[in-house]
Amino acid sequence: MVELKARVNALDTIRRKVMDLRAHHIGTFKQIDVYFKVPKGRLKLREVEGKNTAELVYYERENVAKPKRSNVFILEVQNPAVFKSLLEKVLKTRVTVEKLREIYRYQGTKVGAKYPYIQVHLDNVKKLGTFVEFEMNTLEQTEKRDKQILENLMRKLGINGNQLVKYSYSDLVQCATS
Repeated sequence: MVELKARVNALDTIRRKVMDLRAHHIGTFKQIDVYFKVPKGRLKLREVEGKNTAELVYYERENVAKPKRSNVFILEVQNPAVFKSLLEKVLKTRVTVEKLREIYRYQGTKVGAKYPYIQVHLDNVKKLGTFVEFEMNTLEQTEKRDKQILENLMRKLGINGNQLVKYSYSDLVQCATS
């Protein structure tokens, strides 16, 4: 997967531009991510308000302010409360991130050739503010092209390089509360 994250002043302008690009609104979700201390990468349990399941997400990625590759493993958890209780007994909680996330699916095209879709996240993160995130599944051989696709979408939405964020929400919340 390739992804990028940018801090934005307000989501309204970005939302209008995303809609102008005919992106499909998937939904708006309240998400709570509990990050755990692990020796490598990041591990979080994501609970979504109104869902009976959760996701255990492990990922590794560089902390750089540009489109970056992420290696992600996601496991669906059937009984989140019991699983969370077990995790909290085994691992120390690092930080909790609460956000309201709007998810859009954007299908980019170029001269008749279809590219994989991009998920666009408009995030209002408690204690941090507003952000836009792009995620796109990729293959090693198309990673360079896919990063360029994210950069092109960034320009279409009026996001410039100095708005890019290199850290995860967990790092940013931890810094904000320290």
